[in-house]
Amino acid sequence: MSSLTYDLTLAGLSVGSAAALTGIGLIVTYRATGVLNFAHGAIAMVCAYLLRQFTVEWGWPLALGASVTLLLVAPAIGMALERFVFRPLSVLGGDPAQTLVASIGVFVLLVGGAALVWGTGAQSDTPTLVSADPWGQLVVAVSLALGVGAVTRWTRFGTELRAVVDDRSLSVLGGIDADRVAAAGWAFGSFTAGLTGVLLAPYVRLDPYGMPLLVMEVMAVAVAARMRSLPVAVVVALGIGVAQSQLTRLHPSGWAEPLLQAVGANLFVVALLVAALVLPGIGSRDALPRTAPARVSTPPGAWAVAVVLFLLPLGLAGSDLHTSVQVPALGVVLLSLVVVTGRGGQISLGQAAYAGLGALFTALLAAGRFPGLPRLPELAALAVAVLLVAPLGVLTGWPAIRRHGLALAVATFAVGVGVSRFVFAQPYAVAGLSLGRPAGFDGDRAYYVLELVLLAAALLAAHTLRRGRTGRALAAMRDHEAGASAAGVRVPALKLTAFVAGAALAALGGGMLGMGLRAFDATAYDPVRGLLWFAAVVVLGADSVLGALVAAALLVGLDAGARGGVAAALIGVLAVLVGRFPEGPYEALRAATSRLRLRRGATLTPLGARVRRNLRPVAEGRPAALVRQAATGAAAPADVGRREPSPSGRPRPGSPTPTGSFPSPTPPGSPVLPAPPASRRPGEDARGPRSASDPRRPVRGAHPARQPRPGRPSRPGPASPAPDAGPPPAVPAGPPGRPARAEPPAPSGAAESPDRPGVTGPAADGTDRPARTPPPPLTARRLHVAYGGFTALDGVSLDIPPGRVTAVVGPNGAGKSTLFHCLAGTLRPSGGRVLLGGRDITRLAAHARTRLGIARTFQQLAVFPSLTVAENVRVGAEQGRIADPGAVERALRLFELDGPVRSLPAAGLPTGTLRRVELARALAGSPRVLLLDEPAAGLDTGEVTALARVLRALAADGMALLVVEHDLDLVADLAHTVHVMAAGRIVTSGPADRVLDTRTGG
Repeated sequence: MSSLTYDLTLAGLSVGSAAALTGIGLIVTYRATGVLNFAHGAIAMVCAYLLRQFTVEWGWPLALGASVTLLLVAPAIGMALERFVFRPLSVLGGDPAQTLVASIGVFVLLVGGAALVWGTGAQSDTPTLVSADPWGQLVVAVSLALGVGAVTRWTRFGTELRAVVDDRSLSVLGGIDADRVAAAGWAFGSFTAGLTGVLLAPYVRLDPYGMPLLVMEVMAVAVAARMRSLPVAVVVALGIGVAQSQLTRLHPSGWAEPLLQAVGANLFVVALLVAALVLPGIGSRDALPRTAPARVSTPPGAWAVAVVLFLLPLGLAGSDLHTSVQVPALGVVLLSLVVVTGRGGQISLGQAAYAGLGALFTALLAAGRFPGLPRLPELAALAVAVLLVAPLGVLTGWPAIRRHGLALAVATFAVGVGVSRFVFAQPYAVAGLSLGRPAGFDGDRAYYVLELVLLAAALLAAHTLRRGRTGRALAAMRDHEAGASAAGVRVPALKLTAFVAGAALAALGGGMLGMGLRAFDATAYDPVRGLLWFAAVVVLGADSVLGALVAAALLVGLDAGARGGVAAALIGVLAVLVGRFPEGPYEALRAATSRLRLRRGATLTPLGARVRRNLRPVAEGRPAALVRQAATGAAAPADVGRREPSPSGRPRPGSPTPTGSFPSPTPPGSPVLPAPPASRRPGEDARGPRSASDPRRPVRGAHPARQPRPGRPSRPGPASPAPDAGPPPAVPAGPPGRPARAEPPAPSGAAESPDRPGVTGPAADGTDRPARTPPPPLTARRLHVAYGGFTALDGVSLDIPPGRVTAVVGPNGAGKSTLFHCLAGTLRPSGGRVLLGGRDITRLAAHARTRLGIARTFQQLAVFPSLTVAENVRVGAEQGRIADPGAVERALRLFELDGPVRSLPAAGLPTGTLRRVELARALAGSPRVLLLDEPAAGLDTGEVTALARVLRALAADGMALLVVEHDLDLVADLAHTVHVMAAGRIVTSGPADRVLDTRTGG
């Protein structure tokens, strides 16, 4: 027994050493470039094939062939990938979405190229570089790990490598050649991949699909090491290898035997599932495959051409029609990726698993072998299979709730590999299965007609999920997940919905594909196929149902009657060019066509064409104003030229705003607000004349660095005016749909105004209105947040009352943003409570708080670029606190977005316009509390002045506002109460004039 244990341990060390080499290569590449190299297994396969070609086919000596393969070819592959594939992506900003697609593209390109060159059959005569004795492989793995550790810790190159990993752009500014570091990382990673391939080739199946997948399965060791620690990767690899070998000693009887055999043969897959689904995710940046910023319209007549092409096979016969029946089925599978990835923005590398489950369940139900269910006709079996597979979409939807980017990619890939290994590859599940076609549709032509009907139903389902309220919510989640949650979108539930719908569509397509082939073929749903399908959909238009149909036709048509691998090679080429043409091949072709047209004559851009169409009906009128309104959404043409600033510099009520700036808060159709009293003397405000000794007098004049902006109105004074104060100025209009008010605040005990929350009295038409409850204040009590050993918030308490503007200021690192995130729901404090009107909302998510009436804006604009301006605002209205059909139009009118700008995509609009869009979206949900995170960021003086007018109007209408802002001039002019933070605490609070004057030495 001890001899058997020793032998099995040696065998496990051999497998673990090869896995350790893979982990070392993946970690080094990731640490040097930030790219999780999904092509690692494909590079290993190519190097193994090359060594066989050199030694077996061409008769080279083994030493020469191995030297050329490992020391020249493998590093050259890595350096070529860095130079021509991934460096262009880093120049564009290193978008993780594109690097992921490019990495998968390299994988399918190498797999397709190997299939074209060496065929798809397995090779068993590969040379043995290192003997079966595991000690040689173990020495190689440990030596590489120690060498890499020594280089990264004690050499200059290692210092540069750590600097590039920490911050590539900052390291470049420090004089480090980041491209050289990345090239070295890619060269070493490819070398380890090649070494893994040539070591494994004699002992595993060498074919274009088997070896890459096998190498990718051992990605578990790198994921378990969090893509950081080489010692952890080596130890995990050796441990799993030994455990997998020792499991072969167990031979239970009964139902446990096949399960244990499956686990023993695929322990690395189990480790990958645990590492991907249970352990903390890898990759801090988001890597969601996004579509073009603005939706690309379908070329005219494209759908007519597609319908004709899909009807053409009805005139074919024989093998041609037998091949054609695969296209609609694969088209339905790819539509599932359009829903999940294109519209929902979620990575799904495991759709092949759901397609295979759909085919398997259909076959089992039709054969009467599904546990607990009777035998069903084929068509009914397909429908039931779809219903059974759809809930399994939670397998990938659940990880998506907490994971993004690379972590989600690994999780979905792990699920796909797990289903393939533990279901499709097990005889107890698939042995003796056959799959027929529904009665009456046995012939190819009749079955093709049935497929077209099912494809039409799938297209309708995909169209439903891409339009309407759900479609807008999915697009918002894809474009800006945090912004969607802040708008009230239930992001976790929506992610599950997208994955469940995607699983249902994939199962339908998989069942159709199985019936078309008249058998369940596990290789048709291999995880490698899933990567190929994902890359095809992304590069041909992730958010385009027409692109999915084109991809299906290409994948089936290119490989029909030709040597396998043509389709994979083509899709791989398109994917690796994503850095050169980030908007896809269609946009690249259109750009090339446009350049050719420019040589013959100038043409208008799409925006110019829209402006020309707007100018034609008013050629004799105001073209310049229309151009400005169409391009930026500025003041309407009717307002141009009839108002001018007042002599004091303050814009007169209703005056047009600068291009791209905020409008006056008075909605169109509201009464024009009266100007301030003409009898006011210089130095006098609404609270009366000021003297040098008056405590209300701001001292900003003594501080040149904080001079007020020209034309900015003074901050509203306290609610109780001074005895000598003149009549208060008119209050600008409030939120959408509220009339402008010029009356002063009602004194205590007086009849309340109908236009204020919680007020009774006559309405504008003389009728009585019921009292409304004032919005409850938002309160924070003793909030604590700590990051490791750093305390970000230390017992912070504050109140945000209705009808007031509360500001939080302080230096960077004071805890302002952490406090803001605790109030907004994007961060849960470790201690303390957040209350809304007495209700504890500390544990509520951001979208739940939005539905209770807490809206927020972002320092970095949180708009949805693929949606139009009106659709952006509609998302806020549909997901907000109150369902109000007129909220969208009122918000658009309030911010003067109801002109031609309403139909423009948000992508590319000026910052001032986008700030208006974000505010309009927040207000369309009828919030009671508005949280603003540095709202003046990116705005010029005129835009900040207009923003202050809007915010004062909202506060005057009873809304509670919190402003976190660095612009002390804006805070001084706007806020009633200011809290100053430092080191995670509020160090002083009080009226804005007193607190800010004290802080500046006044």
